[in-house]
Amino acid sequence: MGQTLIEKIIARASGKKAVSKGEIVFVSPHRILSHDNSAAIIEIFKKIGAKKVWDPERIFIALDHAVPPPDERKALNHKIIRNFVKEQGIKHFYDCGVGICHQVLPEYGHVVPGVVILGSDSHTTTHGALGAAGIPIGRTETASVWAIGKTWLKVPETIKIVLQGTLKEGVYAKDAILYVIGQVGADGANYKAMEFYGNIVEKMSISERMTICNLSAEMGAKAGMVPFDEVTKERLKRRVEGPYESLYADSDAAYEKVLEYDLSDLEPQVACPHKVDNVHRVKDLKKIKIDVAFLGTCTNGRLDDLKIASEIVEGKKIAPGVRLLVYPASRMVLIAALKMGYIEKLVEAGAEVAVPSCGPCLGAYGGILAPGEKCISSANRNFKGRMGCKEETGIFLASPVTVAASAIAGYITAEV
Repeated sequence: MGQTLIEKIIARASGKKAVSKGEIVFVSPHRILSHDNSAAIIEIFKKIGAKKVWDPERIFIALDHAVPPPDERKALNHKIIRNFVKEQGIKHFYDCGVGICHQVLPEYGHVVPGVVILGSDSHTTTHGALGAAGIPIGRTETASVWAIGKTWLKVPETIKIVLQGTLKEGVYAKDAILYVIGQVGADGANYKAMEFYGNIVEKMSISERMTICNLSAEMGAKAGMVPFDEVTKERLKRRVEGPYESLYADSDAAYEKVLEYDLSDLEPQVACPHKVDNVHRVKDLKKIKIDVAFLGTCTNGRLDDLKIASEIVEGKKIAPGVRLLVYPASRMVLIAALKMGYIEKLVEAGAEVAVPSCGPCLGAYGGILAPGEKCISSANRNFKGRMGCKEETGIFLASPVTVAASAIAGYITAEV
């Protein structure tokens, strides 16, 4: 019996010829990432008696969650992290304003196919867009990996997702993956790996693949992956120095299930409060008034997202009473968007553009909702309290097109 992609990657990372689903193995990562939570990880690292990190070349830290820090405690956390980075000689540290960890890691060439990327963030699955296995782990595990360079994993079963057909004009990767989440369920892939195939996926850019792998986490997946191909190769040409070796699932690999979807008739989708699998067609919603439109995050804060949103709002003004918040995923994205005029168009329409960071996605800084407010968001989560307010709010997840169109209309719509 052949092996799935996750089985091959874990086998390589564990130094074994082959592994099987359910097997417990120890793996050494190509990179291990963390962000502002590094302060808590540092505390654990010291409590377990560790003195030096195992490999300062393979540790990646980006400050992205509370940027700029909104209070003294978070500012102190950043200081603790900076001091630790200096003391340990950690090579890959990206301070406030460089961008969100899941955007910056591949931008700087730290993700290559066929490797394990561990991360103390649930959306580490994003890195599967480049043919790697991005696997989320906890803070204690991260501290342990910093110290000894390995951790144990249970080899997950794999679900194969095949997306066929041709997406209509105005329908994007975010709509496709929201539809899949609606079909599979928020817990339908718990501790599973997901492999994405089909002619729709083959035509997706790396940015779009990052979107679908990012949202694999919202089905409970341990990893979401698109196999290496010419699109990946072209992307890596500009960023990665040195050799890498891609891996592929065998033709006779054993999958837990294979799910095929023809998305030719798919229309813009929206995940309604308070569950990401509460998915409907945008056109089936009544005119739901919004207070905030949020464009950004590690899901949809990339250059192509800002481009399409800027084209929609060009020459228009956002609706009275609506706040359009724009958080580019990285400094590179922001600079490119400035040069290409996307930011100017968004600002002229009335948008508030912020420093590259997670921003209001987790309610840590900027854009926090007031009680009773509704937000159309390009982010990945919509549970109650996600954007900082613990009282009743409504977060609706959709594509950047729907976010921009809704900001102009004042209610949720995909019509541009």
